Amino acid sequence: MEVSESKWKPFLGASLILAGAVFFSAKAIFVKLVYRYDVDSITALTLRMLFAIPFFAWIAFRSQKKENSVKLTRKDWTLIFVLAFLGYYLASLFDFIGLEYISAGLERLTLFVYPTIVLVISSLLYKRKIKGIEVFAILLTYSGIAIAFFGDIQTEGPEAIKGVLFVFASAVAYSLYLVGSESLIPKIGSVKFTSYLMLLSGLIVVIHFLITKELSLLVQTRPVYLLGLALGVLTTVIPAYFTSEGIRMIGSGRAAIVGSVGPISTILLAWIFLGEPITSTGIIGTFLVLVGVLSIGKKKQDSKITDSGKKETSERVEIPES
Repeated sequence: MEVSESKWKPFLGASLILAGAVFFSAKAIFVKLVYRYDVDSITALTLRMLFAIPFFAWIAFRSQKKENSVKLTRKDWTLIFVLAFLGYYLASLFDFIGLEYISAGLERLTLFVYPTIVLVISSLLYKRKIKGIEVFAILLTYSGIAIAFFGDIQTEGPEAIKGVLFVFASAVAYSLYLVGSESLIPKIGSVKFTSYLMLLSGLIVVIHFLITKELSLLVQTRPVYLLGLALGVLTTVIPAYFTSEGIRMIGSGRAAIVGSVGPISTILLAWIFLGEPITSTGIIGTFLVLVGVLSIGKKKQDSKITDSGKKETSERVEIPES
C-alpha cells in the first residue's frame, strides 16, 4: 500500500497544483463577468469574501485539532494582521480595480511577475547581490509584460496604463506578504496560517465596504450571487488548499513549473468566456514572462542546497492569490 501511495503521489500532487492554477486563473474571468452587471470592484471583492469566509472559518476550526497548537504572541498577531492587510486585502483590492481597465490575460501576466519583486525586496533586506542571470531574467520578464501591454493598449486605450499600475501594485503588496510570512508559516502551519489571514482580510474588506458603500449594493441578482460564489469558493478556497497540499507532495520547485500554466489558462479562458482575442503580442509576452519567472524560480530552488550537500525543505506556500 505504501509503495502504491508513493507511486501515485507525484501524479496526485501535480494534478492538485494544475487544478489550483486553473481555478486561480479563472478569478479574472469571473471578475470580468461580474463587472458586466454594473457591479463595482469593492462590491465584487466583498461578495467574494462573504462567500469564502465561512469555509475558511470551518477549516481554521478543524485545523486547531489537527495541527500543533502554538501560543501566538502579540507580535505574531500584529504581523499576521499586517500580512493579511497586505497579501489578501490590499493585493486583492488593487487587482480588482486593475481588472476594470485591462484584459484578464494582461492582468494574470502582470501578477505573475511577483517572484521578481520578491527577489528585489529580499536582496534589499538581506543585502544580497542580485546575480547577472537574475538581472537577465528580470529584464526578460518585464520585456514580456511590455510587449503584452502594447498589444492591450490598442484595444483598451490609455486606461490600460492605469490598470497595469494597479495590478503591479497588487503584485508588490503580495510580494511584501510573501517576504514577511517566512517566519510565521513554519510556526503556525500553512493551513492555519492561510485560514487566519483570509478571515482577517475578509473582515477588513467587509469593513471597507460598510464605510464606503451602501448596504443595499449587496442585494444583487441571482447571476451575480452565483459569480460571487464562484469567486469565493472556486477561485479562492479550493485552489488555496489544492496548491498547499500539492506543494507538500511534490515540493515548491516542481509546483512552480506546473503552476506556470496559470497565465496560459487565463488567456484561453478569457478567449472562450469573454471573447478576448489571442494576439501574437500576448503569446510572445506570455512566453517571455514564463521563461523569466521560471528562471528565477529555478535559481531560488538551487540556492536551497546547504553546505553539507543536503537540500533544505520548507513549508512555505507561495499561492498566487490576489
